[in-house]
Amino acid sequence: MRIAVIGSGIAGLASAWLLSRKHAVTLFEANDYLGGHTHTHDIQLHGQRYAVDTGFIVFNPAHYPLLTRLFAELGVASQSTTMSFSVHSEASGVEYNATSLDALFCQRRNLFSPRFIGMVRDLLRFYREAPSLLQDDASDPTLGDWLDERRYGGAFRTEHLVPMASALWSSPPRDILAFPARYLAHFMANHHMLQVSGRPEWRAVKGGSRSYVHALRKGWHVQERLGCPVLSVHRRPDGVAVRTEEGIDQYDHVVMACHSDQALRALVNPSPSEHRILGAMTYQANDVVLHTDATLLPRNKKAWAAWNAFVPKDAHDACTVSYCMNLLQGIEAPEPLVVTLNRTDAIDPAKIVRRMHYDHPVYTRASVAARQRKAEIQGQQRTWFAGAYWGWGFHEDGMRSAVDVARELGVPWTAGVQPADATAIEQMA
Repeated sequence: MRIAVIGSGIAGLASAWLLSRKHAVTLFEANDYLGGHTHTHDIQLHGQRYAVDTGFIVFNPAHYPLLTRLFAELGVASQSTTMSFSVHSEASGVEYNATSLDALFCQRRNLFSPRFIGMVRDLLRFYREAPSLLQDDASDPTLGDWLDERRYGGAFRTEHLVPMASALWSSPPRDILAFPARYLAHFMANHHMLQVSGRPEWRAVKGGSRSYVHALRKGWHVQERLGCPVLSVHRRPDGVAVRTEEGIDQYDHVVMACHSDQALRALVNPSPSEHRILGAMTYQANDVVLHTDATLLPRNKKAWAAWNAFVPKDAHDACTVSYCMNLLQGIEAPEPLVVTLNRTDAIDPAKIVRRMHYDHPVYTRASVAARQRKAEIQGQQRTWFAGAYWGWGFHEDGMRSAVDVARELGVPWTAGVQPADATAIEQMA
């Protein structure tokens, strides 16, 4: 069959890689590079070249089994990394790094702060109480309502839990408090985050995350259409018409591996179910900057971490987090290489290296409910939907959705199966 895959994030890449083993696949990508949030930049700094990631950075074998299997099949090397986490509060001036006692109390005055000690006590209590949300008979309040009901202190709420969740999902604090509490607890339990010790080892791709994209492309037979945004997708009983500025191409099936809102806009005459389900899963834009301005990291170097959350005075401001790529990617450079979300005005313009815009899914009760209804639209009208938005929004979720689509289209991911012969693919096209 001839299959169009629209979007080249992890879901689109994996869909094209798997489906091309049996079908003729064309991959459409609006950007001038493949990868979506897998985005590695070559930069020069003091005469040295560094490959720095600004999107997908880390994974762990325990909770990313499909991605780990992909890397193993492709021979993609990885290295151990840290997932240390720090917070700097603009309002209170509090800084801490949750990695060790010395870093936790890098501001020694916090040893004698009832507010700070209360935050630590609430954190340990949260680890004990959050699993109750996973019980079958548990209610499903928002995170904010659950914290109010349990009388968690303001310090734990505003200077730990909300900044941590904001950093994970690139969401404003107000959206995090509206997050379904059970969904958050499920994610944290699944990732062993409701415990002090025994957490999984995290890893980063050597040479930058684009290494796996290069490895994928080496062995596939996919027609790549870079810089070719899809204008519309028209479904008919006998096929699918994909329209771009270059014209209209006909396919037997289409895999919408773009964001849910993009898919909905591209579909001509979407069904009522597609409207309801895709329309409930919205996205928000985040301004992302790669730079070398150390002032975006905590003032106390003991507090520097892989993930550095900045809590603005105004709770309505956007999520603000700075990733120290030296720590995350093991980069030895004479100055910090930092990726900051949504705090561009505070960065010295002379130290900006790259500037990007990435969209991330928003999680609400409505969006979580919509995710459970995928079967209503999957495969209907020769149309398949793949994307990390069907899960928690991470690389493994995008990978899983692609594996599911490929299996439904007759290409199960069987170990040792090689891509189809190039001549056979060309004959199908």
